Amino acid sequence: MNRFTPFELIAALRFMREGAMQTLLIVFGVGLGGGVIIFMSAALAGLQANIVRRTLNFQAPIVVSAPDRVARPLRGDGAAEAALVQPRSQQLRSIDQWQKVLAAIGRLPEVTAATPVVSGPGFALRGDANRAVSITGIEPETYFAVVALADKVVAGRVELGTTGILIGTELAKDLGAAIGDKLRLTTATGAALTLDVTGIFDFGNKSVNERSVFVSLRTAQNLLNLIGGVSSIEVRVRDPFGAEDVAQAIHGATGQQADSWIRTNAQFFTAMSAQIVTNTLIRVFVGLTVALGIASVLIVSVVQKGAEIGILRAMGTTRGQVLRLFLIQGGFMGLAGSLLGSVLAYGFLLVFRAVAQNPDGTPIFILEMEPPLFAVAAVGATVVGLVAAVVPALRAARLDPVVAIRG
Repeated sequence: MNRFTPFELIAALRFMREGAMQTLLIVFGVGLGGGVIIFMSAALAGLQANIVRRTLNFQAPIVVSAPDRVARPLRGDGAAEAALVQPRSQQLRSIDQWQKVLAAIGRLPEVTAATPVVSGPGFALRGDANRAVSITGIEPETYFAVVALADKVVAGRVELGTTGILIGTELAKDLGAAIGDKLRLTTATGAALTLDVTGIFDFGNKSVNERSVFVSLRTAQNLLNLIGGVSSIEVRVRDPFGAEDVAQAIHGATGQQADSWIRTNAQFFTAMSAQIVTNTLIRVFVGLTVALGIASVLIVSVVQKGAEIGILRAMGTTRGQVLRLFLIQGGFMGLAGSLLGSVLAYGFLLVFRAVAQNPDGTPIFILEMEPPLFAVAAVGATVVGLVAAVVPALRAARLDPVVAIRG
């Protein structure tokens, strides 16, 4: 018999039709397992993307600053080294030759945008109310390419000029300030400046909204006594999860201190890594359960169809054809289960969107089913079905025709 004839496929479909209840149960089991795996994968990807988006809403992936000052013991001829060396205070200072550093950072292929920043502490005053704030001086045209501040402005406009200031919603409420009102900023150096509120932003973070204010770069330089200098350079990269490697490259190329958001949010990444490991283990165990289910059904089928397999072998069916017959059954169950699993996963998604909502009706986080995920699930389930069918198929192929017919 020609190996390319559909004999194996016809026989496999007939075997599955005769054991229709077993076939439907295992297909449903594969579908349920596949649906859980697809949904969990999509949920984990959506959760990670949501956390990354919220974290990088108000901070750059990489912040480059001048190296910390280090106190070193003085030594002289015959002089003993001091037993205690006190660390030096870290005063606000500029990055040395920051324009060259900025240019060097911009040449790195992984960097998509970089912007100079001046930041330091101060006080915001309006009438009798005052609040401690973090003053950030920016160049709007480059800063907005690193941090999406312009998208977070909920009132007013993002124009700063020399006398404009952007404040958070919480700070505006605490000071009773609105668009067009005047605020007075003071710093520890004694500098003070009265500015007009041109915009109010909301980062979705109360601490940031009540402590952060944004002014023009030149205004911050005057207030913080850093004329012509910048305290840091904020950097955006193509891959946020590769920020630590880029930070190391920046440190090696410029000698400046480079801190990635991965390092500054170490606890978050530890929790995310644990979550990824847990999710992977669950998917592996679900996959093993599916494989064992397919294998058990096919082993039972081999036992039940022993006489028929013996007759087929006696009529000239080769061992290879019997082997392919059961492999086709395993692959078909895996593929059919994956298609059912995709439908179930989509149903899980609709239920999740309807249930997991914020008080205002918006979703807790965006959860999308990417088409490649379904393709990977279909291929994976088919492979699992084929692998699970190997042992039953080998057992069927090795049956002696005479023994099988007598049995």
